[in-house]
Amino acid sequence: MRILLVEDDAHLAGAVGRGLRADGFAVDLARDGTEGRWLAGENAYDLIVMDIMLPGINGFRLCHALRAGGNWTPILMLTAKDGELDEAEALDTGADDYLTKPFSYIVLLARIRALLRRGGATRPAVLRAGDLYLDPATHRAGRADVPIALSPRQFSLLEYLMRRAGEPLSKADILAHVWDFAFNGDANIVEVYILQLRRKIDAPFGRNAIKTLRMVGYRLDVDGG
Repeated sequence: MRILLVEDDAHLAGAVGRGLRADGFAVDLARDGTEGRWLAGENAYDLIVMDIMLPGINGFRLCHALRAGGNWTPILMLTAKDGELDEAEALDTGADDYLTKPFSYIVLLARIRALLRRGGATRPAVLRAGDLYLDPATHRAGRADVPIALSPRQFSLLEYLMRRAGEPLSKADILAHVWDFAFNGDANIVEVYILQLRRKIDAPFGRNAIKTLRMVGYRLDVDGG
């Protein structure tokens, strides 16, 4: 899943970004509210994590502007400011959750997973398609009782496919959510990772879960193939 991190503290942004990428997320970084607003308008994100005390446009104003513009991507606010009024203002301007610094990365990750489960569609804690399952919290995947080892990028790709099981997804859709803003390589990298996934989740089990849709892209069958 693709996350926009809006944080001006270089040390914190680097640490959180590295942690999220290690856990399989694609992360774009904005160092101020103005850049954050631009990136949020240019790209489709699954979640936005933003500080409140930002140069340019602060987190309250940024959140309000995004909501006023019809952007309902889940927002988690981070701040060193502690108090009921700040928390209330964060939520009232449209944030979905609020976390005060200093915070535990484990708690941050759990809050992110919880927000990703929300939205218009049902977002169960463990994703399933037939006997194929994926658990973002424990970073485990498998078929029935057989675990399947996946690299962080393979895991992220499978998570995106499973969250949208049954939907046709283009290469552009997949690149926008599984790779970050800095990626400027060949779009055929998607084909490479789809092939890798098929070799792990389909071929050993005699299944065909990931379908190629000619001139469209890919679709993961809701019954797991």
